Amino acid sequence: MNNRLLPLNIDGTDALDSIGENIIIADTDYKVIWLNSYARQSLNSIARLYGFSNSDDLIGLSMDVFHKEPAHQHQVMSGLKKGHRARINIKNNFIADIVITPIKCIEDQNQEVKGYMVMLMDVTSQADEAKRLEEKVSELSTPILNIWDNTIALTLIGEFDVVRGETIIPVVLEECISKGIEFVIVSLSGINNFDDSVRQTLQKLHECLKLLGVQCIIVGIKPKLAVRIGTLSNIVTFSDTHDALKYIMKLQKNSPFN
Repeated sequence: MNNRLLPLNIDGTDALDSIGENIIIADTDYKVIWLNSYARQSLNSIARLYGFSNSDDLIGLSMDVFHKEPAHQHQVMSGLKKGHRARINIKNNFIADIVITPIKCIEDQNQEVKGYMVMLMDVTSQADEAKRLEEKVSELSTPILNIWDNTIALTLIGEFDVVRGETIIPVVLEECISKGIEFVIVSLSGINNFDDSVRQTLQKLHECLKLLGVQCIIVGIKPKLAVRIGTLSNIVTFSDTHDALKYIMKLQKNSPFN
């Protein structure tokens, strides 16, 4: 697409053309005037949903074509001072994140809007999005297994952050109270992504269980996760569940109540 079609004082299209995201430029009348190479290739299937042969047919069209309520969209875009981000559903076939940023001339003291840059990111089919959400729910619903006398284990899988930690703790405590649990083994071997709240959450779980007379044991800490967690105060850790079970059996065997 020829750069002459771009609004005055807008350049850098070579850089935009090399970005691996769908970049769309619209003028102040909300007409599509340019697509980067990535968008021209990847938006073909979306263009067909609107009755066009390919993405090239989008050039010159008003963005109103893609909105159920164009007036509302005009209101949003006309008032933009900086980027606007939203999650959109495209004809019940695709889900995507859209970021709209007003383009302004640097030399213009009035900061008049010359056009709009639209980024369409993470375009995913409806089926893939449903599968992703299903996997996410599956991760969050951490199974609790009875693996030995008065002993339960839970394996944390996927992402782990403070929100998920706050969800898991009351579930574990309720399980311990209702079943008279003495030991809880927490496996971190399935954790892929985590933030700095991991140590805080594990420490909180340990302290809560301690109040119930239950011992928390951590297993399966990967080297990368170990660096992030740092020191766990007074929490017993083992490399795997097998070693943790041997430790529990030994304690139960020497217990005066057995």
